[in-house]
Amino acid sequence: MLQLGSVTLMTLCPVALFGIIASFVGGAKRRMGLVRAGERSLLVSFLLLTLAIAILVFQFYTDDFNSSYVAGHSNIDLSPFYKATSLWSGQEGSLLFWNWLLGVYGATVLLVHRKKNRDLMPYVTGIILTAILFFAILNGIVSSPFVPLVSEHGGTTVPFAPQDGRGLNPLLQHPAMAIHPPMLYLGLVGFVVPFAFAMAALLVRSPGSRWIRTTRRWTLFAWCFLSCGVLLGARWAYVELGWGGYWAWDPVENASLMPWLTGTAFLHSVMIQEKKGMMKVWNVALVIATYFLCLFGTFLTRSGVVSSVHAFAQSPIGFYFITFIAIGLALSIWLAYSRREFLAPESGLDSVVSRESSFLFNNLILLAACFAVFWGTIFPVISEAFRGEKISVGPPFFNKINIPIGLFLLFLTGVGPLLAWRKTSMAGLRRNLTWPTAAALVVMIVLLAQGMREFYALICFSLFAFVVAGVLLEFYRGSRVRMSQLGESIVLAVYRLTAKNTRRYGGYIVHIGTALLFAGIAGTAFNSNVRTELLEGESIDIAGYNVRVDHIESDRTPNYEYERAQITLTEDGREIKKLYPERRFYFASEQASSEVEIHTTFSEDIYVVYASHGPNDGAVIQVYHNPLVRWLWVGGMILVGGTIITIFPNQKRREQIGA
Repeated sequence: MLQLGSVTLMTLCPVALFGIIASFVGGAKRRMGLVRAGERSLLVSFLLLTLAIAILVFQFYTDDFNSSYVAGHSNIDLSPFYKATSLWSGQEGSLLFWNWLLGVYGATVLLVHRKKNRDLMPYVTGIILTAILFFAILNGIVSSPFVPLVSEHGGTTVPFAPQDGRGLNPLLQHPAMAIHPPMLYLGLVGFVVPFAFAMAALLVRSPGSRWIRTTRRWTLFAWCFLSCGVLLGARWAYVELGWGGYWAWDPVENASLMPWLTGTAFLHSVMIQEKKGMMKVWNVALVIATYFLCLFGTFLTRSGVVSSVHAFAQSPIGFYFITFIAIGLALSIWLAYSRREFLAPESGLDSVVSRESSFLFNNLILLAACFAVFWGTIFPVISEAFRGEKISVGPPFFNKINIPIGLFLLFLTGVGPLLAWRKTSMAGLRRNLTWPTAAALVVMIVLLAQGMREFYALICFSLFAFVVAGVLLEFYRGSRVRMSQLGESIVLAVYRLTAKNTRRYGGYIVHIGTALLFAGIAGTAFNSNVRTELLEGESIDIAGYNVRVDHIESDRTPNYEYERAQITLTEDGREIKKLYPERRFYFASEQASSEVEIHTTFSEDIYVVYASHGPNDGAVIQVYHNPLVRWLWVGGMILVGGTIITIFPNQKRREQIGA
């Protein structure tokens, strides 16, 4: 099977290379035979990648420990569920999985657009195949998942298969890790589609916004998956790493955030191009930046240039990535510059007080946040290059810069939908802003009366009220018209209003989710924690709760041994819940991990960690009180749900499709 896997990957390289040449030459010479050959090469590449993935998965489920990759990331007693997730647990397998997703996107785009955009499709095919070829070279030459284990006997090497593997990293043995990487990769890889169409439009000198209209849903799909991936990564960090938080401004966390920020900016600015014919250069620049930031994040994860709990070990693969990024970025910028006459704006900004202006400010703020994250992430690399030592910047730097930026972004999230296109009159401004502003002031006064003095948190909760009130006002006005004219109930009116314009009202729902996310993050201003060793029967108090250790036990399973504390959580003398935090040691990987227990309400979390066995034979327990964490997860789900709504065609479009 190892040989078949290796041959499959080596075959992929000439197939993809032939497809690249055929696609670009066929598109330039308008020779449909070559164009079709390039398209078939893309489909064959997808099939080869699917075969390679199937071989690797088969090796995991058959415990083929002659495979170096399987032996290093699985073991006999590993759950079948986690044997599937082991596919992307290491560098070699994750690169193959990334490339397979490229093949999935490429084949799907080809099938969807096979009868339209015929002038663009040869170049789209060639660009996607170029990305596939790059990853195929990495997998086939630099980082293959099909390398056999060997041992030396008498000066010769012979195949070697240990009795058991080293097992999967304990931190990855969590259900979220079965979902988080695929979602994240689907988002990061998915941005190849709008990038490929943008470059194809420049190559054929296609004016206008055709490539944007063609890729709008592809971009939304990618952004939605990336949002899910970022949120699931935060959830995994929260429930698995045992440090009481969900975002540490880790370099690899930042690597997924940066393309999300530029992708969000792109989704807003393309509306201005579609509506007014403005910001064409800006949109091309944003799609280029987003795609190469996706690759840059992969470079950070795999190069070893930064330290991260999420990153793979240091390897020479970073040189290949940075070279590919540098060449691709240079060619993309040159292409955009050489076609600048086709990117001239069709109109200008009519007024500063307009929706276009709010989107522009939104873009600038998002890019400022992205630059701050980028600078803080690569600063250790820069400091090492110039001063000979790595100087890392931590959460204080990122929070100091990004909290004010984020609050201004939240303000624009509320203001943008309330402004008109072209120009907003003073009367319209007063009519649209009165109630949201009143809601924000009421919330601020109530919180001040309750004794809240945290400045940023106070502003954030007030802006939360501003955004939600503004969105609800938009839904109310639209549904009131339908209720009065058509006699519909409020529920039916809201449903049909949203169905009639899914893009607009789905976007409003995304804004509510974003506001909830910000409010959940603001809750961290009131976090508290306590750490101490507790013997059986002893307890500690935190935030009105009592945490008592009833019993400490230890045992083992075939996969790991553990120490567990049975804890009773009470509030005002009333038992709330039994908690069972654990400390595990996995035999195969010889690594330890914590299994936290969390009591969650809508307003707060009590987060309990079995930190270690204490010097007095008790349990060292760390308890965190984290307010409003659930708002973060609920906001994330609403954001994703709103994005899904925007992807669906509106009612008129569905009727046209049905017709």
